[in-house]
Amino acid sequence: MIGRDSLGWRKVFAVFGPSTNTVVEPEFAAMRPAGVTHQYRDIYIENARALSDEAFMAGAEIIQGAVDAALRTAMTCEPDYLVMGVSAITFIGGAPACDKLISHVVDLTGKHVSVGSLSCVEAMKAYGGIKRIAVLSPYYPLANAHVARFFSDHGIATVRDLPLRCKSWTDISRVSDRQIAQALLQLDGDDIDAIVQVGTNLSMARMAPYAEAFLGKPVIAINTATYWHALRTNGIRDAVDGFGPLLSHLDLRKD
Repeated sequence: MIGRDSLGWRKVFAVFGPSTNTVVEPEFAAMRPAGVTHQYRDIYIENARALSDEAFMAGAEIIQGAVDAALRTAMTCEPDYLVMGVSAITFIGGAPACDKLISHVVDLTGKHVSVGSLSCVEAMKAYGGIKRIAVLSPYYPLANAHVARFFSDHGIATVRDLPLRCKSWTDISRVSDRQIAQALLQLDGDDIDAIVQVGTNLSMARMAPYAEAFLGKPVIAINTATYWHALRTNGIRDAVDGFGPLLSHLDLRKD
């Protein structure tokens, strides 16, 4: 008799993200409970140089076009669930475009998926009382405008944002903790309920809970939110220390 996967006896997640991304895989691995495995599959993309508003958006379009090939590869290991390790394409076009993307993934694979943009919204609901936010991203202003539109579609106002304007896809992973801390202090204010970080190659999962402590408000890192959403959607409620309230005790809110 054939049973469950020997290592992924609870769930096998197929995680798909850009081939230039060096942060998603190790951050998800650090959050992984026993009995869950991650099968990482690349969305092939060249490492764009000298990014700008236009080049960033063009690169996002290339990533979007390469998703299906990564999904076909991912499905060969017969995963239980899909996790998207790229966030920009889940924000561009607002909530309607994200819904269309999710429907496409489900239609193509027959599997459900957690995506960063919607996971951040669900994380804010779990915290409760978040209506006005500041956003930190490695993106460019035009992409940040799409992020603000997406959150607005879900009734959340972006009071201000800070695009770090990283010059290449791999440069995003090289933003230092010091740079991130300075950006968070710049974004903070009494007029916001939380700070949300987007961009999955920007490493902030470990820093976010410390930032929450010194800012006195929720600080949501997109990789934490996405992985939390994947776990909770699949009924896995293990407490994972070191990543803040989402993984230590918060559950998806039932509306």
